[in-house]
Formats: sequence, C-alpha cells, structure tokens
Amino acid sequence: MVRRRSEIRVGLALWLGVTLALSCTAHTPAPVAVVPATSPHAPETVNPFAGVRQYVNPDYARTVEGVAARTPAQAPGLRKLATLPTAVWLDSIDKTREIPRYLDDARAQAGAAPVVPVFVVYDLPSRDCAAEASNGELGPDAAGEARYQRDYVDAIAAAFKAHAGQRIVVVLEPDSLANIATNLGVERCAAAEPVYRRAIAYAIATLSLPNVFIYLDAAHAGWLGWPKNLAKIVQVYKEVLTAAGGADRIRGFALNVSNYDVVTDPTNQRANPDEPSPDELTYARDLSDGLAGVGITGKGFLIDTGRNGKPGIRTAPGNWCNVKGAGLGERPRAAPAPLIDAYVWIKVPGESDGTADTKAARFDPNCASDDATPGAPEAGKLFEPYLVDLVKNANPPL
Repeated sequence: MVRRRSEIRVGLALWLGVTLALSCTAHTPAPVAVVPATSPHAPETVNPFAGVRQYVNPDYARTVEGVAARTPAQAPGLRKLATLPTAVWLDSIDKTREIPRYLDDARAQAGAAPVVPVFVVYDLPSRDCAAEASNGELGPDAAGEARYQRDYVDAIAAAFKAHAGQRIVVVLEPDSLANIATNLGVERCAAAEPVYRRAIAYAIATLSLPNVFIYLDAAHAGWLGWPKNLAKIVQVYKEVLTAAGGADRIRGFALNVSNYDVVTDPTNQRANPDEPSPDELTYARDLSDGLAGVGITGKGFLIDTGRNGKPGIRTAPGNWCNVKGAGLGERPRAAPAPLIDAYVWIKVPGESDGTADTKAARFDPNCASDDATPGAPEAGKLFEPYLVDLVKNANPPL
C-alpha cells in the first residue's frame, strides 16, 4: 500500500522521537547505589591536627596582600592575616582539578612538621536548599546525583589517593543534613532529603581513606543547639553514617562553619533546659552527649573561628549573611579545649555570604536584613570592605 506523504512524515517523526528518547535515556547517567564501605580508613581516635601545621593557601595570601596594598591603614593586620591558614573550598566540579596543586604545595610548605590542608567538600545536589545565596550547579534529580558521585566525589577521591602519603582533612557539606532536621517544611528541602542522605553517605564511604579525616557538618549552636533540633539531627547522623559503613568512617563534626557564634560566652547562660546551647563549646558538649545517646562516641570537633570574635552582633541567631560588626576570632590551632580537635578558619575571611543586590538571581532576603552589611557581592566573591572590618574587629587582635 502506498502511504501518503503526511503519513510518512508522521511515522518518521515518531521514529525519530523514540530514537532520540532512547538515546537520551541511554546516555543519562544514573547514580549508583550506596554500598557501606569496609575498606581501611583513617584512625578515628587520632586528632589529625596534632603535631602538624595547617595549610596557608597562597592564592588567598595574594588576595589579602592586594587588599593591604590598597588599604595602608590596615596593612599590618592584613599582612598578618595573609600568613594564617584557611580552608580550600571545592564548591564546583571544576574546582576538583585544583586539588593536586594544593596538595603539592602543602607538601612543599612542610618543614619539621607536616602541613595539613583542609578541603571543604561543597557541591551537593540542590545545595543550600533553604536559602538562595549559594545554590550549586547540580539538581536534585538522578543526573545531578550521578554527577555528584562520578564527576565530583570520585574525582576528589582519586586526587587524595594519588597523595596517599599526605594527611588531609575534609569538612563535608556545610548546611546540608541540618536542613533535614529543621527545614523539611521548605519544599525544596523536602524534595532534596533522599538525595542529601544518599549523596553524603556516598561521599563518606568514598572519601574515608586511610589518609583522609572527615568532619561532617553540624551547623551551629543557634541552629542545632536547640534540644528538639539536636534530638532530630543525631538520628539523621546515625542513619547516614550507618549507610556509609559506620560512625568510624569519620573523625568528627565541624561546628559554626561560616557562622558567628562565639567559642564561649559566660554572659549568655541557659535560663531553662529548652533553650539552645549558648556558645560553641557548650554546643560541642551537648552534641557529644546527644551522639552518645545513639551510640556514636569518641568524636572530635572543629570550630570555625574565622569571624566569631565579637559576641552579640546579631538581632537573631538565624541571620547569617555578612553580619555587621563581625571580627576575626581565635587563631587556628590544635586541641584548644576539651573535645575540640582544632580551631580552623573554614569560612575564608572576607568572602561574601551572598549578594545584597535585590535584583540578582541568587539574592536572599537575609542579605538585606538589618544585620547584613550593604553592598555585598555574590557568595564566594571577595567583599573587600568586609574583610577590612574583620581585621579591625579581630578578637584577639591580630
């Protein structure tokens, strides 16, 4: 039977559509199932900061030197800042290509004591689900989860394995699992919950290598330090760590990342047991006790002291964006207090939390609150006046 041309065109279109759909399906990456790790990992009882120096990032040092040249009045303090260690943020797949350079440089900086870099693993699918300022490059779908596994976490693991003789610290996914405990009322967080759980379990299972010490993000006292929130998060940690292969796959937890809670505040005491931890040292004790209640013991803690030098600078503990009056806090050092492995500058001082431009695609209202410093650029960009203020307000002084 002879077909009319219209029928042929329809048939051809249908065939092409099916073919293209099958082709796309065949080439769409699918995430692999998380398998609990059983391979050797770093000793969970060892403080990785003991007897070593923390890594000074030369890229950041050059940036700070440039600010010092443009700000003569604050140049002495800025030049001291340029000599201090800060973390390296791996906030995109592209950034993983830089890991070998940083590890080679850390090896070159070593003298009598090894030099340990701190890498922040921060590219979770649907990252920053309860805010807008730091949305990442990966969606919370199968393709995004697969890219997180293969193009991001696996690439990081390969770089770490290639430097097996070096001690490495990882701070894993700030502002991630905390959102599961408190923000499932946000539609985007509810949709991302299963991906967050699987992706972080995969990262722990893959990155818990013999030379890599992992600290899982645990937000801060004003967020998870509320007893009702703490009870929720320790259950989440137990479930995710079990999926990854057990609590011994990580060294501990990172507190106050990119936040402003002071280490200790004698003037801020609990009026009743339902109130949150009043400072980060108290929060470390409260979290340690909560973790012990679900069978997770012996963990060390990091406190980000990069800009928590000044107490009482916020009208609300939930205000997080470029808060006015912040100052550099305690210098990075090992074992400063019970339970604390180290003070670390995880948030790189002077890098913006988010833009104050209300018309920007990634604008978050928190960045225009009364507590926020005006004129801020996009998250991760240098906010030069803010950096200068951090130095001016440093406590203890530089």
